[in-house]
Formats: sequence, C-alpha cells, structure tokens
Amino acid sequence: MFNSVQTELFRKHIGPFLFCFFTVMFLLLMQFLILHVDKLVGKGLPFFVVVELILSNLAYMVVLAVPMAVLVSTLIAYGKFSEWNELTAIRAAGINPIKLMYPMILTGFVLFGAMAYFSNYILPESNHKARSLFLDIRMQKPAFDLQPGIFYEDLDGYTFLISEIDNETDSLYDVQIFQDASDNRRRAYIIAERGWLESADENTLSLHLYNGSTLRFIPGDRRSEETMERNAFTRYRMSFDLTDLTFSRSNPDRRSRNDRTMSAQAMLAVVDTIRTEQKDEHRKFKEATGQTEQRPFHSEPSRSVNMIRNDVQDTLQIYQSDFLALQHLPNPSTKIAAINRAINTIDRYNSELDNLKSNVSWRDFRVAEFLVEVHKKFSIPFACVVFVLLGAPIGMLTRKGNLGVAALIGGGLLTVYFIAIIQGEKLADRMIISPFWGMWAINIFFLVIGIILTLHVSTSIRITNLFRSDE
Repeated sequence: MFNSVQTELFRKHIGPFLFCFFTVMFLLLMQFLILHVDKLVGKGLPFFVVVELILSNLAYMVVLAVPMAVLVSTLIAYGKFSEWNELTAIRAAGINPIKLMYPMILTGFVLFGAMAYFSNYILPESNHKARSLFLDIRMQKPAFDLQPGIFYEDLDGYTFLISEIDNETDSLYDVQIFQDASDNRRRAYIIAERGWLESADENTLSLHLYNGSTLRFIPGDRRSEETMERNAFTRYRMSFDLTDLTFSRSNPDRRSRNDRTMSAQAMLAVVDTIRTEQKDEHRKFKEATGQTEQRPFHSEPSRSVNMIRNDVQDTLQIYQSDFLALQHLPNPSTKIAAINRAINTIDRYNSELDNLKSNVSWRDFRVAEFLVEVHKKFSIPFACVVFVLLGAPIGMLTRKGNLGVAALIGGGLLTVYFIAIIQGEKLADRMIISPFWGMWAINIFFLVIGIILTLHVSTSIRITNLFRSDE
C-alpha cells in the first residue's frame, strides 16, 4: 500500500512538471526573440538558419527551466497530498512522512546527473554554434546594424555615423559618411540632414541622402598638392555592392572559444596553463631582479628608499647619512654616485614589480572567470536536489496544492535563487569572494533550510526549541 502511495505521489509530479517546464521554456523563448528580433528581421536569412539559431539557443533555457519545474511541481504535488489529508492518514498509519520524499529525492539526483552532463557537454557546443551563427548573421546586409551615435566600419571603404534612426520610417538623421580612396573613387567626407536605405536585391544597397554636402580630396600633379572640392546637394544617392557580404556559413571549429563555449575539463586545462604562466612570470621577475630566494614583494618605495632620496637632495647632510655603509666612502661625490645607483636599481625593481603584479592580477581574474563557469555547470543542476528538499516540506506545511499558491511561493524562491546566482557570479568574477561560494552559497543556504523544514514535518524536532529556556 505504501509503495502505491509513493507511486501515486510521483505521478502527481509529472503533469505539473511538464506544464511548468514548457511554460518557462516558452517565456524564455519569447524573451530571446524580443531581444534579438531586430537582428533577424530584414536580413533575408534562410528559414532553416533562423530555426537552427533558435534551437541552438534552447540549450541554456533547458538548464534554467528544469530546476524551476522541479520546484513548482514539488510544491503542487506535496501541497495537494497534504490538502487532501493523505499526509494525516500516512502519519496515523505510523509512516514517517520523510519516506514519501525518497522517490523524489532519488529523481532529483537523477535529474542533477543528467543536467550536469547536459550543461558540461551539450550546452557549450550549442553556445558555440549559436555564437558562430550570430557572427555570421551580423555580416548579412550590415547596413541594418547601424546604431545611433556609433561608428560603423563593417562595410569596406566606408565609415558611417548616424545621430538618430527612426525605426518606424527607417529614416536616418544627421548622416556622416567617411569614404576611403580606392581605384574608382576619391577620398571624401559626406554629410546630410537625413536619408533612408533601400535594398533592391540581396547584393545591392542604396542610400538616399537629402540636404547635405560633399567634400572630396582631389590629388594634384605632384604628390604634395591636393585640392578640396566642396559641393552642396538637395538629393544624393550612393550605392554599395554587398556581393562579398551575402550570408554564408562559417565553420564554428575555426572560431575561438570562451568560457561559455567550453567544457569543465577544457576550462580546468586552461586554468592550469594560466597558473603555469604565473609561475613563469615570478621566475622571470626573480631572474630580472637577481633574487635567489623567495622574498615578500613591496609595490611602494620603502622608508629606506625615501631616506636615500633625502640624502641626495641635501648634499650638506651627506656625512650624517643614516646608512652606515655611506660613511666609509671617501667623499660626497662618491656617496652621491652610490646613492644614485641604488635609486636606479630600486626604480627598476619597482618597475619590474609593477609589471609582475599587473600580469599576475590579470591572470587571476581570468582564472576566477573560468572557475565560476566550472562551478556554475554543476551548481544550477544541483538545484534539482535542493528544490526537492525545500519544496516538499513547504508543500506539506502550506496544505495548498493549487497552481496559484505554488507559483507564488516558487516565484519568490526562484527570484531569490537567481539573484543570488547572478550577484555571486559578479562578486566571484571581481575576486571579492571565491568562485565556490559565489556559485554554491545559495544552494547551501536553501539546502540547510530544506533539511530544517524536513525535520520539522517528519520529527518532533523544532528549531525554536533550541532557543527556549527551561523553566
């Protein structure tokens, strides 16, 4: 009988899990399309390329949607189980409620293993393919990538600067174009009050300009002479050949990878390489400064260095130097020369030290970024286990199994969770906290709360009893 109860409870998770999973996937997909629709519309892209781009971006959505679905489905299933007084019947039969959680805890670990594998092997490849596709799409009809107030140089031989773009009418305002010299055109500077773009076909782009002027640089007979020709116009048309910029697929394997497109093993190998480079930097520093043993590094001149500089500034006090070695030199000029050599040596030391600190610090930040991504690949999937231990006792305590209550509680918990993940990632990238705590702190926090609430519903242990004083 008890096994049938566990089976029934497991079945109650399936419907809410699938509903929540596909709902979150739909919302994330809509968010993706809203953010990137301007990069896809009007490009003349093949339909299957757009579909491939969307599918390759679904991978990161799956990693986020599965833990969310686990939490909401757990809240609904155990809340409904408690609401229908089945939990009371189980307790009356002498069965500990924690046994009801065993199948879902096991399922949480299975999902953790599956999502960890997915996050480590499938997600990086999907991210790499999506990134490569985005770069290819950017080269398709580049005039559509014009941004107000930003120099655009992707069209060979031309530089554009637009002050304002009206997206409703596709009008351009305060247009400035810098035209480089070539075999069939001269160097020129073109300005206009407004303009608009027209694409007759995939290989030609026309720019219509109104109320402006052109300034052309015409070379003379001799190389040193150059004439500037200025003309005003009310209407002017420029045509651009886009034959070399039509959409073409590049090989993703030829593109470099970043931390979002690498597996944990690959990132750890990079981390080892970076740490080896840091050791080489320390070794080179020791060789350059003549050090034979490990000594603490100082980035600021020491008190002794300042005393040496003071001795140089006042030659009248050279015989009263605090440095005993200087007292044995024969005359002030010899002492000053010795001091100057010491200062030059110290300055070189500080310069080498600054370079060392800069190189090591930069590599430390790179190591932190890679380690954050390594921990993230396992911390977010592990939320499947954490949310079972957290959602089950909360569902039992609320005694509400409807979607509204579960969505309200789940939304609050997920908001806290992902804010903590995002902020933890930022703090770890800045090396304020370690990558481990940046990615795992919220998991540990929720896990402790889940264990306390589980003990609360399954035993007589109450956390408040620890703070009561015996009378």
